[in-house]
Amino acid sequence: MAKESVKARQRKREKLVAKYATKRVALKEAGDYESLDKLPKNASPVRLKNRCMLTGRPKGYMRKFGINRVTFREMALDGKIPGLTKASW
Repeated sequence: MAKESVKARQRKREKLVAKYATKRVALKEAGDYESLDKLPKNASPVRLKNRCMLTGRPKGYMRKFGINRVTFREMALDGKIPGLTKASW
């Protein structure tokens, strides 16, 4: 489980990226790189890190589900992910 401060920082970055997304696109199309430089650094989508939505764990992240492999396994075994069954042959 990641520290709350790390998860909060990530949420703050996500909000800034969403807030400045249209402005960034407009400035890039216009080629105005000086104004683009003046935007907050955390407004850049490159600074986002893929983290588990539930635990904040950065490693073993599964994009399709938005959670890490450990949480995915626990949820799958508990039957909390619809349409997913444990393989047996």
